[in-house]
Amino acid sequence: MSAEPLRISGPVHGTPDVRRVAWGSTAGAVIESYDFIGFGTAAALYFGPAFFPNASPIVGTLSAFATLGVGFIARPLGGVIGGHLGDRIGRKPVLVASLIVMGLATFAIGLLPTYAQVGVLAPALLVTVRIIQGIAYGAEWGGAILMTYEHAPWLRKGAYTGIVQAGFPIGLLLANLVFLGSVALPGDWAWRVPFLASLLLVIIGLIVRSKVPESPVFEDVRDSGEIVKSPIVEVIRDDWRNLLRGIGLRIAETAGYAVAITYMISYLKSEKLATSGETILSLCIASAIGIFATIGWGRLTDLVGRRPVYIWVCLFSATWAIPMFLLVNTGSVLAIIATVVISYGISQNALAGSQGAWFPELFQAKTRSSGASLAYQISAMISGFTPFVTTLLFLALGWMGPALLFLAYSVLGLIAALLTRETFGKRERREALRRSAENDDPRPAAAH
Repeated sequence: MSAEPLRISGPVHGTPDVRRVAWGSTAGAVIESYDFIGFGTAAALYFGPAFFPNASPIVGTLSAFATLGVGFIARPLGGVIGGHLGDRIGRKPVLVASLIVMGLATFAIGLLPTYAQVGVLAPALLVTVRIIQGIAYGAEWGGAILMTYEHAPWLRKGAYTGIVQAGFPIGLLLANLVFLGSVALPGDWAWRVPFLASLLLVIIGLIVRSKVPESPVFEDVRDSGEIVKSPIVEVIRDDWRNLLRGIGLRIAETAGYAVAITYMISYLKSEKLATSGETILSLCIASAIGIFATIGWGRLTDLVGRRPVYIWVCLFSATWAIPMFLLVNTGSVLAIIATVVISYGISQNALAGSQGAWFPELFQAKTRSSGASLAYQISAMISGFTPFVTTLLFLALGWMGPALLFLAYSVLGLIAALLTRETFGKRERREALRRSAENDDPRPAAAH
């Protein structure tokens, strides 16, 4: 990262609102993750019998995972919409709108009729609401990350964006705690209650986000007249290489998660290696640890750079692919918990913690929302159907099939990291330290 990208990254010491912005962005990220990830847990444990009851257990699981994947397909569309609006009208409006849409869609899932009640209309409604969820989730990430990144001080952008990225494990923890508490409820209430309960979280999130100020970098772009008419077109035309690199980096994290966590939930159940309660407990422990791990990994990128963290973690994940399944196959609860914690705390959290600062730094300020959002969300199309593909691989190759797929995703991430430039290496850190010591702020004092 040269001095120019540093200059457009906001005030050297950050804004006085940075903590409020970070926690406001995180609050929304928690809620959106709760809503989106809760669907994955429900798909693995409940949606097969509820919405596809005439199929065999394995076909029902495949159908539920296919519905899960539909939401991921819709995420790039959300990324396009959110990225375009984020570059055109600002980051904050996108944050508020995406949260409202996601909240209403998730609440609606809790009210959906089952196949036993309305027949084929039930899965059709489930797919429709899932698409709306995907669009909202796709629009949300770019706004939340960029608001925090552009308010944060140069030397702590990884740490602050790591807080927002930690919204994912917090949302995962909340979702699974609610599912753990509702597992004893009769009938469909075991999965309806977690979705209905999200409405309260949405109300709280909207209150918090309404008080968050607009990004100083977007205000600079707007005031200088550099607003781009078609930011999506410009970023695809001029920055397509960084888009491809970002997609590769993201696939290693999100698709790897789809194998190691989303599919693993179903695998543990279908192979009778753990009860639903034990599986959810493992996820809760991993999520609780993951909150601090994600923030810590983000902070580490401020100290050693974004690229080294990604390279070493992808190397670890590649070697972890087969031992991960060997451990859970023992059926030991402690081994299962340890496996889930390691898979999540290292293979997912470290990559997510690195992405928060690395992705925005790959793109210019005037197209940053579109570029970062597209790179982040396009990979979702692959990760969304990974549990479906993983189930087919298991049918053909046993547990070795999913293990090899996880290995392939890790290698893809490693290659992408090697091909992507470092944006906060030694030279950039020295420059940031110098300017910080000199109080060399590229923005006018009034902007603070």
